[in-house]
Amino acid sequence: MEDTAQPVISCVFAPSLDTPAHIELAEGLGYRRAWCYDSPAMYADPWMVLAVAAGRTSTIGLGPASLVPSLRHPVVTAAALATLAGLAPGRVSTAFGTGLTGRMLLGERPMRWAAVEEYVRTVRALLRGEETAWNGSLVRLSQPPGFAAPRPADVEVLVAADGPLGRSVAAELGDGLLTTRVPRDQNITAGEPPTVLLAFGTVLDDGEDATCPRAVAAAGPALAAAYHAIYESKGAAGVDKLPGGRQWREAAEMVEPSRRHLAVHDGHLVALGQHDEALLAQAAPLLASWTMTGSRADIAARLRALTPAGITEVAYQPMGPDIPRELAAFAAAAALAGAGTASTESASTESANTGAEDA
Repeated sequence: MEDTAQPVISCVFAPSLDTPAHIELAEGLGYRRAWCYDSPAMYADPWMVLAVAAGRTSTIGLGPASLVPSLRHPVVTAAALATLAGLAPGRVSTAFGTGLTGRMLLGERPMRWAAVEEYVRTVRALLRGEETAWNGSLVRLSQPPGFAAPRPADVEVLVAADGPLGRSVAAELGDGLLTTRVPRDQNITAGEPPTVLLAFGTVLDDGEDATCPRAVAAAGPALAAAYHAIYESKGAAGVDKLPGGRQWREAAEMVEPSRRHLAVHDGHLVALGQHDEALLAQAAPLLASWTMTGSRADIAARLRALTPAGITEVAYQPMGPDIPRELAAFAAAAALAGAGTASTESASTESANTGAEDA
């Protein structure tokens, strides 16, 4: 059974044409929810992937996260959430954030929190079935029965944030917080607010260490993405002091400015970009400390340590060439109810045919 001393274990995907099969496997393994990133320039459309997954599953939660408000009119987002809630009643959640790669790959900086706050207020009002104003016009969801979930739509709304401004928006408007950092508040009350931690890494097999080729392939993109984020937020001063950071930055800055954002975020959280392989040759030892990479016992201990820190849910992203293996290994480390019973072989076979079968 699931260890009650640890947070709830969910999964998160950079959505691809194979993701519906992977979500089906995750349900069998015992993952609580499956989240899908919203980065149209890099990944498959999360709404289409989750709609297909809704038809292939019956219990696992489904949620696009983190949605980037600037990509869609709030009525479009609210209608999509209500539609998904109609396809998977009681199973839909979402989170909103300022956008990192979802905007960076468009050559734009993350949004201001004031704009995100206004957008979340509007979407929540629409999901409640209220009329509200947007850009000076009155808007509402008007779908008749059978065209979307009835209002109020049963959708849990989180806010994705790491810093104080975003956390204040989450406290005011969200049903919880989605974060990449463990809270350091000394007076935190466990579970208040519900806090979902994104986690990356790989469970090591006997005889492996964090620098072995398989581990680098399975977790290296997360480490590279951390360098990308540090570079974007702190510039040369932040990244140059890290192993391989200066060489990586100098190579990235040789790319002409008009294309540099494409080079920096190439392969974000799914593959090593054009400058990242050289980076990982020096930075790989950080995988054990910067990501959740370790033995099965290491991972289990680290999960248990998150509960006193206020983490109520861990959303683990499998990556690399063998997503079913990563899902199954993490489920086993977390002692999920379905670990050891779901068939990763069948999921791998179905993944190869997902694009043809579900198109």
